[in-house]
Amino acid sequence: MAGTRPIPTPLWKAAALSGMASYLDAGLIVSISVNLAIYRDSYDMGVWMAGAISAIVTGCIAVGSLVGGRLADLFGRRRVYNWDIFCFALGAIVITLAPDDITLLIGVLVAGLAAGADLPTSLAVVSDAAPSWARGRLIAFTQVMWMLGITVAIFLGFVLSTTGMTGARLITGQLAVAALVTWALRSRLKLSAEHDPAEPATGAAPQRVALKNIWTRATLLPMTATFVFYVTWGLGANTFGQFGTYLLVTVSDASQSLATGINLAFIPIGVLLTFAFVRVADSPWRDRLFHVAAVVQILAFVIASLTAGALVGMLVFFVLYQLSNPFAGEANYKVWSQLTLPADTRGTTQGLTYALSRGVFAIAAFFTPALADYSPSVLLWTITACMTVAAFAGVFIIRVLVRRTTGAAQDRADLRVPST
Repeated sequence: MAGTRPIPTPLWKAAALSGMASYLDAGLIVSISVNLAIYRDSYDMGVWMAGAISAIVTGCIAVGSLVGGRLADLFGRRRVYNWDIFCFALGAIVITLAPDDITLLIGVLVAGLAAGADLPTSLAVVSDAAPSWARGRLIAFTQVMWMLGITVAIFLGFVLSTTGMTGARLITGQLAVAALVTWALRSRLKLSAEHDPAEPATGAAPQRVALKNIWTRATLLPMTATFVFYVTWGLGANTFGQFGTYLLVTVSDASQSLATGINLAFIPIGVLLTFAFVRVADSPWRDRLFHVAAVVQILAFVIASLTAGALVGMLVFFVLYQLSNPFAGEANYKVWSQLTLPADTRGTTQGLTYALSRGVFAIAAFFTPALADYSPSVLLWTITACMTVAAFAGVFIIRVLVRRTTGAAQDRADLRVPST
């Protein structure tokens, strides 16, 4: 089976270094979430200012994804891949050393733009280097890095929960160090020039892909479907990624230490199951498990909504959410995008879906603290509805787009003449 075929070590190394985009993206968002209450007290912020900071993080990631993905397709994916991570490090340093909220916003602006640019670019680099039989596992592995970014940020938030701004600076400081190390390693990364014969070659050389190539049915349908899935699923995931600790403190009446501890306690479940997703990412089980996980994920949000964010209900929510999210979340979006989007426009198209989605998340983040203060139930039921839409979008992608792509790939394989 293709899903059990060994993958060469250099490709795993490329996946890990590319996965640092997801690590830093998640780490930035969750670090701001973990530190938000501390920033609020230290900088004397109101609920609207707290929402503005979270919105700027997500909004900058959106703009960065749009611009970075396009630049990668125009001027070479490896070139953008090597330098956007360095820009992230500069932004993270500014956040870490910020003496006031204005400087903090400047650092968030730089780091957010760079993180956004790196997301579609890094996925395209891995997809370019990977043979079709290994692409699912390598792309899915970047989601392991995303989970690690969340885990490290929450773990440090828990350990440093009583240290105030000193702890907040250490949490964001580790992102700067990680980005600099990644930049050094990426600059020395060498990938084989061999490419999957089923697809047109892309990579470090500038491709100069015309924008008109995006507005075709072959591109628009998978781009729209993956966007609908990601934006509706992400409204729930992003809300709890940015405001999980904040909501536990302000809605569930948990202490800062208890709130970060709850998040940390359930993270190992998600990490282990994300590794399990990597194992099945190139097999039929990837899409079979989605159906079950999507239902469990909706149930998790229903329970949180019925209890209006009460602590007991939130505990049940976190258990069910961590059990289901690895099999019905962003990892699916990443794999589906690489399988269904045309190879020559992957950077631009996935950058566009990332950008539009993160733009929606930014707007939602701006209003989330105020909406949570007004009515936690309205906030949670709205997210539940979004998760339901995401489930239906995922089913459409599996039953129509992935099936069509798999059939086309098999046809190409059948037409190839074996070498003699």
